[in-house]
Amino acid sequence: MELLPQALMDGILLGGIYITIAIAFSLTYGVMHIIDFAVGEWIMFGAFAGYYLNKWTGLDPFLLLPFVFLIFALIGYLIQPVIHRVLSGNKGNPLLMGLVFTFGLAIMFQGIALTVFGFYSNSTPSVFSEGSFFIEKFGFFLTISSIRLAGLIYALAITAALHYLLKKTNFGLGVRALALNRDSAGLMGVNGKQTASLVYGLYVGVSAMTGVLIGCILSVSAQMGTEYTIFAFFVVVLAGMGYLAGVPWAALLLGMVQSIFLIYFNPGHTLLAVFAILYIILLISPRGLFGRGV
Repeated sequence: MELLPQALMDGILLGGIYITIAIAFSLTYGVMHIIDFAVGEWIMFGAFAGYYLNKWTGLDPFLLLPFVFLIFALIGYLIQPVIHRVLSGNKGNPLLMGLVFTFGLAIMFQGIALTVFGFYSNSTPSVFSEGSFFIEKFGFFLTISSIRLAGLIYALAITAALHYLLKKTNFGLGVRALALNRDSAGLMGVNGKQTASLVYGLYVGVSAMTGVLIGCILSVSAQMGTEYTIFAFFVVVLAGMGYLAGVPWAALLLGMVQSIFLIYFNPGHTLLAVFAILYIILLISPRGLFGRGV
């Protein structure tokens, strides 16, 4: 039991990363009604962008985050019309077509990454990578990694920025209107195609920035994307599809489950535990942990 506080602390710090992955993923689903199976590959490309930009420029990865965001936000903005065309061309089941198309994108992106970057893993160095500090309270001794704490602060900052964008700006009002009813939003003057492109660009940019941090905290490899796609899917479904307010809590729960299994059980069974929890919760509450999802 003496390791439980450390496991919970590690889970909170790890969950912070999952918040940023899943909140943009959930936002994209709310506006475009698409489950993007390429989310892990955007994270992977962002991780490689951070790794090589750090190698070429010598700048700390945290200083590179705005550049990575702008580059990938532009890529996402340009790709979204292609996705829209694929979805609008299938009137029968656009959700299924979106799944198939983004799954194909994920396979293609992973193949490109394996060809260009190879099978080897790397890590992106940062000024925060080596530091840590210790807390001793009530007989418990906690070790907090500086890079993971920086990742949690980043996650909270991104979450606060997205909350402000959605609740306090005209663009956010248009996004929320589209998520509720696309036809009514169009009658109110919201440009659905333009807004969807901006949202998808925002989602790709945030995912890529998160990839940079994952490259600092864990590692960078061409095969890393699949795991984070699974985690994003878990968090969004557990929170409730399209319910952004539930994402942080579901992400923290995922981080804690993963951390506890790494310390107390076989780490290889983590995904089994994750989906067992998801299955049980959805049996009890099919609309997610808070009963507010689609």
